[in-house]
Amino acid sequence: MNTSHTQDVRHWLLGLQQRITDTVESLDGQAKFLRDEWRKAPGEPLQGDGITKIMEGGAVFERAGCGFSHVRGPRLPPSATQHRPELAGAPFEAMGVSLVFHPLNPYVPTVHMNVRMIAAGYPGTEPVCWFGGGMDLTPYYGFDEDCQHFHRVCHDSLKAFGDDKYPRFKRWCDDYFFNKHRNEPRGIGGIFYDDFSEGGTDNGFALMRSVGDAFLDAYVPIVQRRVGMAWGEREREHQLYRRGRYVEFNLVWDRGTHFGLQSGGRTESILLSMPPRVAWAYQRQPEPGTPEAALTERYLKPRDWV
Repeated sequence: MNTSHTQDVRHWLLGLQQRITDTVESLDGQAKFLRDEWRKAPGEPLQGDGITKIMEGGAVFERAGCGFSHVRGPRLPPSATQHRPELAGAPFEAMGVSLVFHPLNPYVPTVHMNVRMIAAGYPGTEPVCWFGGGMDLTPYYGFDEDCQHFHRVCHDSLKAFGDDKYPRFKRWCDDYFFNKHRNEPRGIGGIFYDDFSEGGTDNGFALMRSVGDAFLDAYVPIVQRRVGMAWGEREREHQLYRRGRYVEFNLVWDRGTHFGLQSGGRTESILLSMPPRVAWAYQRQPEPGTPEAALTERYLKPRDWV
């Protein structure tokens, strides 16, 4: 990937991070993002820099993390070469924006979004460039209109890139964000894609921009609809318990977490997706007929929401 194109991607990613965090601060109305600029020290296996933004203790968001990183390394970690074995051990460059927002109100869903670019190649060869990312929603209490809205925006963000993209990326999301050890989806899905290089670098970058630009339209209306709903100890206990499943996925199955840790990334930034409070309970089962039971019976089932 040439230097000018790398800088174009970097510039857009930094602007995306700023737009999202500005909007979330305004939505919260109380807390502000702490801006933590970092740079890898000389001599470390991974070089590069980034900006981690974290907001805690807000009126709407208990914890919201949004990070930008741009790193270079001498060899791709195993998590990045599962589908590209010919690049095993090749030098690489990776950049992206990743976010997870954990609201305080249990009726407001947790959300994740990530867009990224990776370029790799051996010296003297043309680098191979691919893109990945997507967004997905993890409610603790299900509402059909929220699921429909989120998926409709995801669908529309991919419309210009072919009719196959939304159904294909939706299935990919359903399959990927799945706790295999629980035989259970993490949430109601969205879109996910990885190792995407169809149509060349320009097309991959355009798709990444469309997905990233759609995030606020997908999530903010849902927050605004649910944030005023009354909740109490019962709803809070259910939220903390379900957050445990979120943590399990991120630590056990998530390739992004594994990539960051295996490549020598910045641990504090990699783990910004963790909620501030979480709970586990032995064989907890919701009472039949309750909204808590409806989450697993109706909403944690892959379905067509568009």
